[in-house]
Amino acid sequence: QVHVVESGGGSVQAGGSLRLSCAASGHAFNAYCMGWFRQAPGKEREVVAAIDSDNKITYADSVKGRFGISQGHAKNTLYLQMNRLKPEDTAVYYCAADWDWSCIATSSGRYKYWGQGTQVTVSS
Repeated sequence: QVHVVESGGGSVQAGGSLRLSCAASGHAFNAYCMGWFRQAPGKEREVVAAIDSDNKITYADSVKGRFGISQGHAKNTLYLQMNRLKPEDTAVYYCAADWDWSCIATSSGRYKYWGQGTQVTVSS
């Protein structure tokens, strides 16, 4: 059984930094797709950054140049370094993983496994 767990959320002032971590356990192989998504109150879930099986990285335009996604040395681990945070980055951040070869890294609807989410709050 696959479990996805995020950690590292919290509250910071605008301009600050946070680092989110994600570990997906319970599968023998590396995931084809892993990504970070976020959902703010009253808004739809959106992609923040994602990596596909070809190691292609995609960022949302709103975070380019400020956020960095990376994979850990351990299998199925993922990080999101968030710098120069803005109040509009406030949301619940979710890590997602999928082992289906047809997954689309930037599409939330194509992920089967999700973490419980971690709150990120940025104050002005």
